[in-house]
Amino acid sequence: MVFANRHQAAERLATALASYKGQHPLILAIPRGAVPMGQLLARALEGELDVVLVRKLRAPFNPEFAIGSIDESGWTYVSDYAESVGGTPTYLAQERQVQLDVIKKRRAQYTPLRPPIDPAGRTVIVVDDGLATGATMISALHALRDKKPARLICAVPVAPADTVEKIRPYADEVVCLSTPMSFQAVGLFYTDFPQVDDAEVEAILKQA
Repeated sequence: MVFANRHQAAERLATALASYKGQHPLILAIPRGAVPMGQLLARALEGELDVVLVRKLRAPFNPEFAIGSIDESGWTYVSDYAESVGGTPTYLAQERQVQLDVIKKRRAQYTPLRPPIDPAGRTVIVVDDGLATGATMISALHALRDKKPARLICAVPVAPADTVEKIRPYADEVVCLSTPMSFQAVGLFYTDFPQVDDAEVEAILKQA
């Protein structure tokens, strides 16, 4: 399945999640690409939009490849293959601090006048525009589980089947529209997949 753009992917996710309409779900988007999708989902499901801030830990010499992830509290997930691709303890400590600094900067940018919306007791839907390794989603779900949501859902348009299975223990429900057998990058499953910049994220969150 190839999506025309993030808008179409979000519309299809909204259809798959239609049973949550009327429950005032909290839609938490992983910046930056998923934020426009989260906006559409929040409107379609009559929910509330915010962001969950997590960052991947990048492999040495290959910044697109995740070897782990970190959440806003500093909790870190490290993949079992990290060391085999150069993720030594020293490197991971440095990368962890770099990404934590980015998270702090984004929180100050994105929601400067209010704290994150409390997910306690609520139906929470975490959305991303796709998963490759699933590392950032794992950190997002782990961070949110500690905050005691009533129900925690992962919603993505596309991901490898083995990544979906890796995610399942962290969520009450995983909604994934497509699990292609051949998977190289999320962007290959979109006809139009532009970068989303900080200004667009800030504008969407101000509207929300």
